Amino acid sequence: MSIPNIHHSTCSVIPHHMLRHIAEHGDDDARETIAATLLHTARIQNDRFNTLIDEPVAHSPRKDRSVYDAAHKRTLPGRLLMDERKMVRTDFEAKEAFDYSGATYDFYARYFLRNSIDGRGMPIVSTVHYGQRFDNAMWNGKQMIYGDGDGKLFTRFTACIDVVGHELTHGVTQHEAALEYHDQPGALNEHISDAFGMMIKQQWLALKPADSDWIIGAGLFAPGIKGKGVRSMKEPGTAYNDPLLGKDPQPAHMKNYVHGADDNGGVHVNSGIPNHAFYLAATGLGDYTWKVVGRIWYETLLLGMFPQAGFQDFANATVAMAGTKYGVGGQVQTIIANAWSGVGLPVPSTLLKPGGGNAVPAPKWRDRPAAAIARD
Repeated sequence: MSIPNIHHSTCSVIPHHMLRHIAEHGDDDARETIAATLLHTARIQNDRFNTLIDEPVAHSPRKDRSVYDAAHKRTLPGRLLMDERKMVRTDFEAKEAFDYSGATYDFYARYFLRNSIDGRGMPIVSTVHYGQRFDNAMWNGKQMIYGDGDGKLFTRFTACIDVVGHELTHGVTQHEAALEYHDQPGALNEHISDAFGMMIKQQWLALKPADSDWIIGAGLFAPGIKGKGVRSMKEPGTAYNDPLLGKDPQPAHMKNYVHGADDNGGVHVNSGIPNHAFYLAATGLGDYTWKVVGRIWYETLLLGMFPQAGFQDFANATVAMAGTKYGVGGQVQTIIANAWSGVGLPVPSTLLKPGGGNAVPAPKWRDRPAAAIARD
């Protein structure tokens, strides 16, 4: 069976609105660099749009990573640099891509019993040194692609474990929920990647919610750029404010929801709303994010999503899942419900009452085999 590719854009960590602002306000060199990044991002997008995603087949039960070198060309995957049997020490970007993709695999395997990106042992393929001064990192539906950055706006894109985890999580969402990549479903897609990318970073650094910076892409900006990172889950809208990048446009509440056609209906902008709900839930619970709130989010992704799901659908489903796992009307469910209320997405009161909605909604786009549900 094949699933049509209903994503409308390639998933990349640097949003279109930021790249466009640089193209409009940068000097000649910056405009040339960003124009090339936008062009080649669009080409990868078109390649993906014209591809069907095949139903995953069984692969190895162990990590199967490989890293290729594009040698600053735009041919994928490039020349093999390293895999599980062959290591290199001289290419720092390749080693980061290898190590952080492995950390992402280990995170999903250890805490959610997931076998790689598709749940069936999918090889994790990465290409580094893509293009000339390519200012992005991307998941193209099959593999990771990393630019080296231009050195003036962005540094190397393999440096941030949360960016690697974010992009690879787009693959998890692709195989589990097939969320459409526009408007609220697309913003949910981005939110899920931010949430799991942040969890992977926090687990890597052994941080509880109170100790985390909650910044996606901390360290991506080159020296002189005024910003902490690409997005803030703690304080959406405050991650950066720079003449070249513009000001972070993310809202933290539904009253400030951004309408419009840019960025596929604001997928990288409005994701700030569920991002902030996740932050509120995580800090309200206090424990390591992957232990409770992360499990609720993960099992909701597996069992409660469908391609056109919006923010309210996801809020209701996570609260229902919290009731199913930790008790209807209990502390965990109440904290999750309050987090969504805090961003302007109150859930129906019946979800918090015994017998009033503690069942988790079933997937509406395909039937998951019982063995797969038990496995995950």
